[in-house]
Amino acid sequence: MPAKALKHRFAKLASYTVLTVAAILVLFPLYMTVVTSLLDPTLIGHVPPYFYPPHPTWGIYADVFTQAHFGHYIVNSLIQSSLITIASVVTSLLAGYAFAMLEFPLKRTLFFLTLVTVAIPFEVTVTANYLTVVHLGYNATMIGMVLPFLASGFGIFLMRQAFLQVPYEIREASLIDGYGDVGFFFRVGIPLVRPMIGGLTLVSFLSAWNQYLWPLIQSSNTDSLRTAQIGLQTLFGSTTSITALNEYVAASIILIAPFFILLIFFQRQLIANLTSGAVK
Repeated sequence: MPAKALKHRFAKLASYTVLTVAAILVLFPLYMTVVTSLLDPTLIGHVPPYFYPPHPTWGIYADVFTQAHFGHYIVNSLIQSSLITIASVVTSLLAGYAFAMLEFPLKRTLFFLTLVTVAIPFEVTVTANYLTVVHLGYNATMIGMVLPFLASGFGIFLMRQAFLQVPYEIREASLIDGYGDVGFFFRVGIPLVRPMIGGLTLVSFLSAWNQYLWPLIQSSNTDSLRTAQIGLQTLFGSTTSITALNEYVAASIILIAPFFILLIFFQRQLIANLTSGAVK
C-alpha cells in the first residue's frame, strides 16, 4: 500500500477515534442519568455506582405522570412552546422579508431598534411586560404566557440575512413572470430559505421550552398554568426521600426528550443551514 494512502487511512482512523471518545464523554452523563432513573431507590448513591440497572423500575415514569401531575405540566409546556414558535417564525419571516427586500421610510432605524432588542436581557423588561399583560387583562392566562414572545429580534435578524442571500436576479425574474411581493414570498422566498426556517423553529421551540422566569410569574397564583420547568422545580422542592429523588431524575429525562425528538426531525435542515454558505 502506498505511503500516502496509508497516511490517509491513519489520519481517518485517528479522527474517528477522537470523535468516538468525545461522543462517549458527552453522552456518558446522560446515560448515567437514565440509569439512575431506572435504578431501585435503595441503589441510588451506591458506592461503587451501578452502570446499568439490575432491575429497571420502568414504572417510575408512569408515576411521574400520574402522581406528580407532570403530564399536565408537559401539556402546558407544549401548548406554550408551540404557540410561541409558530408566532415567532411567522413574524420573523414577514419582518425579515420586509427588511431585506422592500423599501420603506425609516427602514434602517427600525432595523437598528430591532437589533437593540436582542441585546436587552428579558429580566430588564419583565416588569414592563407584566404591567402590559395586566392592563390588557391577560394576566395568569395562556395568552399572557405567550404574548411577550410573539416576535423575536434574533429571528427577524436571522431571516433578513437569509433573504439577503437570495439573488436579486431571481426576484426580478419573478416580477417579470407576474409575481408580486406576496407571490414571490410564498412561492420563491420561503422555499429558498427553508433550511434557515428549520433552524429558527428549533431554536425558538427550545428557547420557549426552557423558559422559567415568565411562566413562574404567570402561574404563581394558579397551578393550572404551570409548565414542565416549574413542575420540575416543584417536584425537586418536595423531594424528601430517595424515592422522590428517583421521580425527580425521571422527570428530568422526560423534560429533555423534546430536544432529541426535534433534533431528529430537523437535523437535515440544521446541516443544510450550517453548510449553506460553504457552496455557492
